[in-house]
Amino acid sequence: MKQILQSHFSGESLKAKVLRGGALLGSGSTAEQLFRFGRNMVLTRLLAPQAFGTMAVVMSTTAILESFLDVGARDALIQNPRGSEKHYVGAAWWLSVGRSSGIYFVLFLLAPWVGRFYGNNELVGLMRVASIGLLLEGVMSPRAYVSMKEMKFKKWMIVNHGGAICGVLITLLLGFLIRDVWALAIGFVSEHAARCVLSYALCPFTPPIRWNREAIRELLGFSKGVFGLSILNLVFVRADIFVLAKLYTPAQLGLYAMAVYLIQTPTGFIVNLLRQTLMPTFSHIQNDSPRINRILLQVTGVILLVGMPGLVFLFFCGHSLLTLVYGARYGAASAALIVASCVALLNIVNNQVTTVFYAKGLPQLHRGCVLIMAILMIFMIYPFAKWFGMVGGQWACLVAIVAGCLFQIDRIRRVTGVNLSPYRKSFFVSAAISLSAVAVCLMARSLGSMSRPLPTLFFGAMGCLVAYGLAFAIVSRGRIDSGLSL
Repeated sequence: MKQILQSHFSGESLKAKVLRGGALLGSGSTAEQLFRFGRNMVLTRLLAPQAFGTMAVVMSTTAILESFLDVGARDALIQNPRGSEKHYVGAAWWLSVGRSSGIYFVLFLLAPWVGRFYGNNELVGLMRVASIGLLLEGVMSPRAYVSMKEMKFKKWMIVNHGGAICGVLITLLLGFLIRDVWALAIGFVSEHAARCVLSYALCPFTPPIRWNREAIRELLGFSKGVFGLSILNLVFVRADIFVLAKLYTPAQLGLYAMAVYLIQTPTGFIVNLLRQTLMPTFSHIQNDSPRINRILLQVTGVILLVGMPGLVFLFFCGHSLLTLVYGARYGAASAALIVASCVALLNIVNNQVTTVFYAKGLPQLHRGCVLIMAILMIFMIYPFAKWFGMVGGQWACLVAIVAGCLFQIDRIRRVTGVNLSPYRKSFFVSAAISLSAVAVCLMARSLGSMSRPLPTLFFGAMGCLVAYGLAFAIVSRGRIDSGLSL
């Protein structure tokens, strides 16, 4: 084992750096998500569901406006070969500060209108306080982003995940003291405050009085390709919250939001982990298309082998999982959880193609995908929410992500020349392996062993283990190459 670890993790090769970085970021992300998971288990028992529904509207409004002014400073620094130079770092800081200040000013003025639209005056103060977190995000040390570009992932792990854990603990304490939605709003601000402090402590940076015009021009050149992507993506991600908040009560929205968040939490963990490691990796080999294709196919194969048995688990155990984690009243949102899990898996797969586009300095190629998804959501979300109830929000997301994935896969084929046959094979093999998990769950259900939450979760987990055992056997025999070969 020691020899294997040394051969894969030691040295300065690209493979060793990626594996070391992935291990560090993975451990940090895991710790953060465990803290968030524990926080939510406690807060759903301390706060009423309408608190989460109200906060979902606040966060969605903030995210939509934030996406309008997205300049992609972090990705521009990572992608640009000169991104670690002093002038570029200073330019990125000024861009971030200008963006965050503009967002806060507009949100401050927009808050009363949002409160009147939803008939909830409490939204005004909540939005104005929560948006302070965006100001703090804008003034973070850009040297923290440079550390990620240089593949020094330890510093970024402490800044990003350490700050988040501090914020989670503060939110939990406030939940006991305040016991209303303000605990969530102040906790959100505290996360960004902790990240900001840690960024300057670990990655010192003195903001320049002036910015370099050439650096600004180059960073904005990348931003032109990014422009519009965030807002379109946010329409896809957040349109359900805006429409459901108008059609249903805050309590119903709270049940839906927490059920969807339960699957979005590990999804965000996986997406961020893969993006933070593969973005610099693909950037280093951006002109080597065969190598990029090999990594893309192998990572996608692993995602599907792990993800599809997870879908089976949530299909059979979603109600029990929500009941055990959040309480009995949240079990009513199990349908939304199941459909959201399908959306999440496809979103993870789709994000790997997006990372290739960004690493090659072609973020504009992603625009067609998010445009399709946004248009479909705009036209489908309201009728789906009326026809299917709360779960209709996720059905609309599923149709949109399927269309976006198909478009994006066709585009990556034209850009890098990737062979789509292994891509299709990964889906079919993973689906076939997942049938073993289905068999275990159906057998347990026929014997009456899945009538209570804990036995249901136990047999669902056993089904996943059987599927993963088959996947490991196939991989070890070389029938499907899932190793990360750099």
